[in-house]
Amino acid sequence: MEMFTVRDLRNRTGELIREAELGHLSLITKHGQPVFVAVPFDDALLESGVGMSLAIRLFASHQATLVQAARVAGVSASEMMDILAKKKIPVVDYSKEELADELEQFKD
Repeated sequence: MEMFTVRDLRNRTGELIREAELGHLSLITKHGQPVFVAVPFDDALLESGVGMSLAIRLFASHQATLVQAARVAGVSASEMMDILAKKKIPVVDYSKEELADELEQFKD
């Protein structure tokens, strides 16, 4: 997620637009505090609404956990898992080594 200050908006508007065109979220701050999030306007936004679109993007970019994304979207974690699965976004993102380590812990 790209960060812009309110002052940056005058000088970096083109960059903010390019980020949106690439499907990236941008956070705009004022005096170091978040003011708003720029969410790309695309089919996902039209289909799902702002909250769900934001939640999906935050989860897919590893900036929110499943539970956090579900809260943003206003659904249960189970519903969020179903939504992510329909969009073919993996809910579990383990490497082979991490998965082997996790499974090894269950053997004890």
